[in-house]
Amino acid sequence: MGRVTERRKVIRIRDGAVSTRPDTLVAEEPLEIRLNGKPLAITMRTPGDDFALAAGFLVSEGVLAEQGDLRNIVYCAGATVDGSNTYNVVDVRTAPGVRIPDITLERNVYTTSSCGLCGKASLDAVRTTTRWPVADTPPVRVTPELLAELPDRLRASQRVFDRTGGLHAAALFTEDGELVDVREDVGRHNAVDKLVGRALQNGDLPLSRSVLLVSGRASFELAQKAVMAGIPVLAAVSAPSSLAVDLAAETGLTLVGFLRGSSMNVYAGEDRVALRAAAARG
Repeated sequence: MGRVTERRKVIRIRDGAVSTRPDTLVAEEPLEIRLNGKPLAITMRTPGDDFALAAGFLVSEGVLAEQGDLRNIVYCAGATVDGSNTYNVVDVRTAPGVRIPDITLERNVYTTSSCGLCGKASLDAVRTTTRWPVADTPPVRVTPELLAELPDRLRASQRVFDRTGGLHAAALFTEDGELVDVREDVGRHNAVDKLVGRALQNGDLPLSRSVLLVSGRASFELAQKAVMAGIPVLAAVSAPSSLAVDLAAETGLTLVGFLRGSSMNVYAGEDRVALRAAAARG
């Protein structure tokens, strides 16, 4: 898809000088996700990796858990009155025998940067529906020094951000700090879905030895997506929400916020962070 960026005319003012020039903007378009032919959700996203986005969204909803659960994903032709294909509607077909949770059939949602269920019911639902409880994952240990290096590695891989300045990013790292994958999108939740969906398509779930880094804040929905994918460590360059911290504490997720330079806050799951070594050098 060639719609990741678009050009628009802008009036530029610099030190009192006024000029007119084209500017590169990140594209934003709606994507309707259908499940076995039935409309399920609409999200505003940056076009590209749409199949991975849809697959990752369904991992977080508890529908898909492994490569074999997915039969295929297709763009839907005839999505407009004239029958043309806008490439803004995808239909996810599950394999025979895949159980569809009732919650996904009842929710026809418009997802935004603050989407996700709220409250105690959400915490209970994530804890009880994840296929890979992160509290039971193999031991993963990361040092503060390693975590401090990850934002620069992520930033160096943000190709579209360099052209537009208008994208969130999410990256998967190994516990040794090796960059595995990075995705960009106008929605931070979409960027994570694209990572998780790609992992499902490649047969790499659960991501039980991975560190997920997001370029913005850590909301409840991002913690939810990490837990549902079996990711034990979630780090963010900005603040977490209170509900994200509650979810991390209840599920055993390691949650790190305000990851900037050598500074960071560990809000939950501190057993995976080598704090004693850092304290000894302090």
